Amino acid sequence: MSNPVFFAPAGSLDQVEPAGLVTVDGAEARHAVTVKRLSPGEGVDLVDEQGTRVIGEVESSDSGELVVRALKIVREPSPSPRLILVQALAKGDRDEQAIESATELGIDGVIPWQSDRSIVRWRGDRAVKALAKWRSVVRAATKQSRRARTPEVEDVLDSAGLARRIAQGGAAFILHEDAATSLASQLGDVAALEGDVLLIVGPEGGISPAEVAAFEAAGARMALLGPHVLRSSSAGPAALVVASTVLGRW
Repeated sequence: MSNPVFFAPAGSLDQVEPAGLVTVDGAEARHAVTVKRLSPGEGVDLVDEQGTRVIGEVESSDSGELVVRALKIVREPSPSPRLILVQALAKGDRDEQAIESATELGIDGVIPWQSDRSIVRWRGDRAVKALAKWRSVVRAATKQSRRARTPEVEDVLDSAGLARRIAQGGAAFILHEDAATSLASQLGDVAALEGDVLLIVGPEGGISPAEVAAFEAAGARMALLGPHVLRSSSAGPAALVVASTVLGRW
């Protein structure tokens, strides 16, 4: 079984060497000691959320501090191309389900999308709280899945903003039931791409024709995910599985 993962303070792993000690305090230490009940000699991983992982064992622990002795340091490179889930805001927390599962499956970034047909609307204070909630969901899923790198959750975009994001380069795929060719067959063209690969998932009511036209004009392609119509909560994770397989991540 893999070691449990805890987040180390920013910068605390930069200079760690094998046999060195790393101290974690605060909420992470309390979780390790009071919830996980880790004791000296048990295995544990510390990550900085930027790709550095210290594989170690507990040296000492109490309610306010966890001290870990490093056994091995792993620097995980940033993946290229990055896979980015563009998730339309959806009702019933289905959008949060999507980003949670996508994080567990290996997504590299998330863009909240206020689409024309999204029933949920992020405005004012609600937008600030909702974005913070998405980032919290992604961070918790990063820890649960024992990842060393937390996906970035970008600021929410409307459809015009998403079209501009698509036009910046990389590749973008509109997951759409009317597409003529599969996502898998089109992904082979981007295996050597250094930019981002955007996987665009619409809301419950679908992506409007005007949005499809704008995104295609910016450089996106329509892609068929499979023979069935998926919910907004499952389409993104399913697309990520396909992309991870075709691009050789899995």
